[in-house]
Amino acid sequence: MILENRRFKLAARPEGMVKREDFTFVTEPAGDPGPGEVLVRVQYLSLDPAMRGWMNAGRSYVPGVELGAVMRAGGIGRVVASNDPSLAAGDVVVGMTGVQDYAIGPATEFTKIDPRLAPLPRFLGALGMPGLTAYFGLLDIGKPQPGETVVVSAAAGAVGAVVGQIAKIKGCRAVGIAGGPKKCRHIVEELGYDAAIDYKNEDVREALAKHCPKGIDVYFDNVGGDILDAVLALLARRARVIICGAISQYNHPESMQGPRNYLSLLVNHALMEGFVVFYYRDRYPEGMQALAGWMLAGKLKAREDVVEGLETFPETMQKLFRGENFGKLVLQIAD
Repeated sequence: MILENRRFKLAARPEGMVKREDFTFVTEPAGDPGPGEVLVRVQYLSLDPAMRGWMNAGRSYVPGVELGAVMRAGGIGRVVASNDPSLAAGDVVVGMTGVQDYAIGPATEFTKIDPRLAPLPRFLGALGMPGLTAYFGLLDIGKPQPGETVVVSAAAGAVGAVVGQIAKIKGCRAVGIAGGPKKCRHIVEELGYDAAIDYKNEDVREALAKHCPKGIDVYFDNVGGDILDAVLALLARRARVIICGAISQYNHPESMQGPRNYLSLLVNHALMEGFVVFYYRDRYPEGMQALAGWMLAGKLKAREDVVEGLETFPETMQKLFRGENFGKLVLQIAD
C-alpha cells in the first residue's frame, strides 16, 4: 500500500509575518526507508519561534531551509517501518520530522521515548527542547544564586514557563513578563512566579522598578526590543543577561532593533551572552534527568496549547508572533 504524505514546502522567503503563500501544500508518496533508516508516522509537531529564522537565507547556527524543501520542525511519531535494529515498528520517537505526515531518516536521528511517562506533547515542551533550553540557559549561563532576582520575558511561553520554575527551585525571586491578565495570573498562581508584569497594559520599566527594587541579577530574554532595553536600565552589579530569543524582531530582519543602552553592561560590570541549546547536545541526558525529576516531584508544571490539523500549519504558526498561544504550541496531525 502506498502511503500518501501531505507536506508543507517552503515556497518563498517570508517578508514580515509568515503567511500561507510562503508555502506549497502538496501530497506525495511517503516512500520507503533505506538501510539504517526508519519511516515515522508523525503525530505531533512542535511550533517554535526559531522556525521563523530557519526560513531566512542568511548565516545562522543551522543552514536555512532551502526553497522547495519540506519545512523543518521537530515532532513526535510512531515508527511504521524500520531498517535499523535500534528501533522497531510501534516505537514512539522524537526528532526532526518536518511539517509532514510521514518522515524518513536515519534511526540515529530519532530518540525513543516512553509514552507512559507523560502525554506526548510534553516531550515537545517541558520535557523536550524548550525545557532543555530553559535548563541550560538559566543554570549554565545565568548561574542564579539563592536570594537573587531573576526576570523572564515571554514568561508564559514554552521556555519562559520552565525558566521561572527552575529559578524558584534554586531559591530565587522570579518576576515574569507576559501579555494579558490571564497569562499573568497563570504564571503567579500556577507556576509560582513571585510577580507578573503585563507588558500589554503596564509600563514595563516602572513595573520592573517596583518588583525589582534591588535591581535585576539575572535576565532571561526571549523577546528583545524595548523590553530588553527596559531590563538593561535596571541591572544589578555583576548581572547576567541570557539572550535566548528575540521574537519581537523575527518578522523585521531588515530593521532589527538592538539594545540601545548596552553601556549598562559596562557600568554594572554585567555580562550578556547568547546561546543555542543544540550546543549542549552531549549534556541532554543531564537536563532530561533533572527536568523529569522535578516534574515527578511536583516542582515543575507544564501546559501545552494543542491545535489540530496539519492543513492549519501557516495560520497556527502565526499564533506565536501574535502572542496568542498559551503554553507550548503544538500541532496535532494524527492520533
